[in-house]
Amino acid sequence: MSVVGWLNAEAFTVFGQHLIYSDLIGNTVGLVGLALGWRRSVWTWPAQALSALVLIAANVHVHQSGSVGKQLIILITAVWGWRQWTRGTERAADGGVAVRFATWRERALLIALAVLGTLAVGGLFTAYPSLSWNPWPDAYVFVGTLVAMIAQARGLVEFWFAWLLVDCVGVPLNFTSGLAFSGLIYLVYGALVLWGLRDWWLRSRTDARPALEGAPA
Repeated sequence: MSVVGWLNAEAFTVFGQHLIYSDLIGNTVGLVGLALGWRRSVWTWPAQALSALVLIAANVHVHQSGSVGKQLIILITAVWGWRQWTRGTERAADGGVAVRFATWRERALLIALAVLGTLAVGGLFTAYPSLSWNPWPDAYVFVGTLVAMIAQARGLVEFWFAWLLVDCVGVPLNFTSGLAFSGLIYLVYGALVLWGLRDWWLRSRTDARPALEGAPA
């Protein structure tokens, strides 16, 4: 059996839901990656890249093209995020990545990307039904994930808000697509996102304090 064949083999059944290995492994690694992101560890990016590689197999298996695209976006953005956090992002006093709230201009750009991107991708999926059986939720998750990861790479607290909005659609979408473990793990993501949001929110004040104290009177 090939590696992809094994990944998409059934692991076990719980309450009538058939769980496959790629769904289990990919989402478990993704959960670790999100936890590392909460800790502001640069290793969040390799974990997210590995999770994306495995979940591509899961989403191809259930013909969920939008989510395949989502995982490809995660893979590409993880490479960029790694570079941002190792070279381009400001460091906090404790050595971790400094976090902050986005400016109003940055928020407007992120919202515009989310709205226009969802309309464009949803329109594409609607025009070509073979790409996705559930075009608009699929497009929303696809674009929302991109927006969230861009915000994370820039150390913006809004990253967590974006993930919460993705979860609101991602949970029911995964259950109806046959990826039960993805649906369950998204619920765990939701709890971790709330925890991470609180931590980054408080930390953004700490990271900003030295700059404020050093500012001219």
